[in-house]
Amino acid sequence: MAQHPNPRASSILLLHGTGASTHSWRHLLPLLSDNYTVIAIDFPGHGFTAMPQAKDVATLFSISGMAAGVAELMAHLQIKPNMVVGHSAGAAVACMLTLNGHLQPQRLVSLNGALLPLDGVAGQFFSPLAKVMTKAPFLPELFAWQAARPSVLQKLLEGTGSKLDEEGSRLYKTLMSKPSHAQAALYMMAHWDLHTFWERLRTLQDPLTLIVGSQDWIVPPSVAYRVAETLSHLRTQDIVSLPNLGHLAHEEQAEWVANVIWPLGVPSSAPAI
Repeated sequence: MAQHPNPRASSILLLHGTGASTHSWRHLLPLLSDNYTVIAIDFPGHGFTAMPQAKDVATLFSISGMAAGVAELMAHLQIKPNMVVGHSAGAAVACMLTLNGHLQPQRLVSLNGALLPLDGVAGQFFSPLAKVMTKAPFLPELFAWQAARPSVLQKLLEGTGSKLDEEGSRLYKTLMSKPSHAQAALYMMAHWDLHTFWERLRTLQDPLTLIVGSQDWIVPPSVAYRVAETLSHLRTQDIVSLPNLGHLAHEEQAEWVANVIWPLGVPSSAPAI
C-alpha cells in the first residue's frame, strides 16, 4: 500500500485495474498529494502482495468480494475516503463499494472504467476461458514467461492505445514476469460478472465522473457514454474525454487526469482556484 498523507486534506482512494498495481499511479499520486491524503492499494495477488489462501476464490475475486476486501482494509486503517478513483476494473470495484453500502464517498471517478460486459464473441468466451486457465497450474508460469518477452510485452502495451515511457514498460515487464501476478489477474477475469454488475450499476445514485481516453482500445469511450446515458442523474460535465490518450491515460498524461480530479474535492461553496 502506498500513502502520501496530508493530514489537513480530504482523502482519495486509488484502485488499479486488472493486471496492474500501485505502480500505475506513480505519476498521478504525487500530483494529488499536495491537496489530498492519497491511499493506493494493490488488489489481492497483484503487484507484490501474496495470493490469498482462501478456499472460496470465486467469491474473493468477484466484484462484490473485492469491494468487501477493500472496505475491510479501509475499516482497519480507519479511513473513510472522500473520493474513490478506479481505473478499468478498479472503477467497477469503486462503484460496488457504494452500491453495497461499504463506503459513502462524496465522489466516484471512473478512469476508462470497465463497467459493461464485453460485446460479441469476446463476451461469450472470455470469462469461461479464464476459468479454464486458472485450473491449469502451469499456465500462469507460461503466461508470465511469454508476457515478459520484449516483443510480446510491446504488443500488449500497444494494444492499450497508450504510449508509455521506458520506465513504464520496465515496470510492466517486472509485473508480468511474476506468475503469482498473472494468476491473480486470471482469477479476476474468471470471476468478473459484469452482466450482474451492470444491472446493479443502473441503480447508482452517487456522484460519478467518467474520464475517458479517446484512443482507449481496451475499454472504448462508448462504454462511458452508454453509462452516462443510463444514469439519469449525471450531467454533461460528468464525462470528460482526454484526446489522443489510451487505456493507461493516467500513466501517459498524469497532469491532465489530475486537472480533472483536483476540483472534484472542492466544496461547491468554495471559490474555484
